[in-house]
Amino acid sequence: MLKLQDLDIIVTSPPAPGWGGQYWIFVKVTTACGITGVGEVYASAVGPDAMRAVIEDVFTRHMAGESAENVEWMFRRAYSSGFTQRPDPTVMGAFSGLEIACWDILGKARERPVWALLGGMMNPRVRAYTYLYPLPHHDLTDFWTSPEMAAEAAIDAVDRGYTAVKFDPAGPYTIHAGHQPAMFDLSLSVAFCKAIREAVGDRADLLFGTHGQFNTAGAIRMGRAIEPYQPLWFEEPLPPDNALEFAEVARAVAIPISAGERLTTKAEFATLLRTGGVKILQPALGRAGGIWEMKKLAALAEVFNAEMAPHLYAGPVEWAANIHLGASLPNLLMCETIETDFHRDLIGGAIAVENGFITPPQTPGLGIELNEDLARANPWTGQGLHLQMQEEPCDYQNGNSFAGGAPLKT
Repeated sequence: MLKLQDLDIIVTSPPAPGWGGQYWIFVKVTTACGITGVGEVYASAVGPDAMRAVIEDVFTRHMAGESAENVEWMFRRAYSSGFTQRPDPTVMGAFSGLEIACWDILGKARERPVWALLGGMMNPRVRAYTYLYPLPHHDLTDFWTSPEMAAEAAIDAVDRGYTAVKFDPAGPYTIHAGHQPAMFDLSLSVAFCKAIREAVGDRADLLFGTHGQFNTAGAIRMGRAIEPYQPLWFEEPLPPDNALEFAEVARAVAIPISAGERLTTKAEFATLLRTGGVKILQPALGRAGGIWEMKKLAALAEVFNAEMAPHLYAGPVEWAANIHLGASLPNLLMCETIETDFHRDLIGGAIAVENGFITPPQTPGLGIELNEDLARANPWTGQGLHLQMQEEPCDYQNGNSFAGGAPLKT
């Protein structure tokens, strides 16, 4: 019996500019028989110290002493914790990372990769996509409002084999809920789409990213403005707290709507599927309930002709989990990827993008070994959260800039 016994938590901070967020939370779970599994927690509504306490509580209360095989049982315990039985992004985020570690343990115990335990191999090559990040000669501040620099970065990505690139020139995401885009946000978004489409032609899909910036009418205006450039998706155009309005945007805009990085469990995704508002689901496995819960979601999505595109704005352990899940799915579209030296070195290059695709590992478990020494040598010492929303509202006079998810370390 693979009895879960010990827990270790490592909070690490990627070096500047910090692609992937200000810090990542890794968990290491060890069984009584000495098998170790790693996972990654993506929940970040509270700081790392508070999150550490939540992870420890979830593990002690719902998982310690259980067999790593009993994923469904442990999920139901955590999901029902405190008489809730409803999605809780913090508790389910803690559980998600621990659940990923259980699959790593199970694969190692069975001497099989995780994808082999999820129904086997459907996709021997997983299509990857990347955000457009500044090239070495680009100015880090100017890049986010420069269609010309974005086009250069797109050509670089496509020349390396990527068949899809994501960008987000649509202005700030703020605590003020959805807003109308400023006219220059609309104009800049069109200019980005035009420049990138002209640069890559039909060699790559354009993925238009937003972060729930807009209200319904504003999202429709933005979507219609960029329609001529045929993006593959219009990502999370509305805040995640009003799922019914996604269908309104989907009816009005001729671009598939994608969403999901801020949702947790199949319960929240189900509303988007039922209404037809979203046809491309983007779960973050370190928040959404873990691998098994998202395998269930993928099956639900099949019924609605919807596709899966696992999200990544975190570290390489969640990425590894995404790849194993993706390898097993008949309705996989693609998986997000972040290529930095730190991501690579933390897992010793065990998973890599080659000519725009990822070959799922054949080695047991997640197929990675976390470099704990490197992770611990880069501790998080700031006071901010993994990602932080802007408190100032949209600026309708002087322009806006989204800094690519990598704010100054705070």
